[in-house]
Amino acid sequence: MTPREALASGTARLAAAGVPGAAGDARRLLAHAAGLPLDRLLTDPPARLTDAECARFDAVLAAREARRPLSHITGQRLFWGRTFRVTPDVLDPRPETETLIEAALERPFGSVLDLGTGSGCILVSLLADRPRSDGLGVDMSTDALAVASVNAVALGVGDRARFAASDWFGSVAGRFDLIVSNPPYIAAAEMAFLAPEVREWEPHLALTPGGDGLNAYRAITAGAGAHLAEGGRLILEVGAGQARDVGAILSAAGFKAMEIRRDLDVRDRVIVARHGENMPG
Repeated sequence: MTPREALASGTARLAAAGVPGAAGDARRLLAHAAGLPLDRLLTDPPARLTDAECARFDAVLAAREARRPLSHITGQRLFWGRTFRVTPDVLDPRPETETLIEAALERPFGSVLDLGTGSGCILVSLLADRPRSDGLGVDMSTDALAVASVNAVALGVGDRARFAASDWFGSVAGRFDLIVSNPPYIAAAEMAFLAPEVREWEPHLALTPGGDGLNAYRAITAGAGAHLAEGGRLILEVGAGQARDVGAILSAAGFKAMEIRRDLDVRDRVIVARHGENMPG
């Protein structure tokens, strides 16, 4: 089978299964099955695929037809210009979270705390772009922490990134210049309406705190003030339509000077705040 024939067949299979972006996913899956970079597959493809490559392509297509996320099949996801290892134990890094990275990098920081670190994509990205900084990533999932540690080492910040099992601030000591989090924020009633790739494959612990979806923000704001250095910032990703409610939670906990940042879809996505006791003079 030629790569062109394989792509046509794979695209048709994925489209029939209702997979969004079927053609793009077919290309990425074929590159993965053939062990080739995507640009090489597109510009200098082999004349024919081997039987083993065809078999691998069939297997990964079947996984994607079952709506398994592409990143879980390939084991990686591009985020902030770097390739991160991804497994079913962590939330798939999403482009909108890069809004948080942009906001965090607007000001200098020496130390950073990442609450609910998951794959470590936030912490690792920040440390990689600020080579004199160090940080701590915490998560309730030890499996997620193992993935984050692998990413930190692979991307060259393993000597500056620490990881620990913690329920928010439970095992955290000291103060940090920057506290960041992309916490679970999907309300329990909304879970049934998520795409199958998210609802059926990603860890629910990283998706929803249950209830109205705001409990993680309540827990974070209750403890963040005691762990922010003078002039430090708290930066949180929020779900669609949550900015006002999260802002109210922050205000009640003593946070001020809040700014809202929008993602590329012009949705309120990130809140930047400082605690009243740690405001710069």
